[in-house]
Amino acid sequence: MVFDWYNDVKKLKPLNQEIVKTYGRYIVGLNFAFGLIAVLIPGELKNGSALAVALTGLIAAYWVGKVATQFTYYPMYSIPNKPILKIGEVGMNTLFISFALIYVVLVVWNIRLFVAAM
Repeated sequence: MVFDWYNDVKKLKPLNQEIVKTYGRYIVGLNFAFGLIAVLIPGELKNGSALAVALTGLIAAYWVGKVATQFTYYPMYSIPNKPILKIGEVGMNTLFISFALIYVVLVVWNIRLFVAAM
């Protein structure tokens, strides 16, 4: 196993175990929710409304923060040098950067539409 999270988390005190699990669920839940929003109501994410500005701004901040964290903190740790893991790393980083760029462009688009409508 690459990360051995199960055994690492078991070493924590029970409250800390629950905190780690809870935040993990929050992250998965947010990623899933953002994906559902993008798939189910894409038109609402680019219509220039105040809600579109707020939501795309929130999602952009989330993904930009994820990318910044990915490249600031994670390089300190070594991941086994296996081809499948390198492919996964490149794939995930490509997705994270793509999401960040797409949502930054969307928030700028929405701000321009919102200001033009005023």
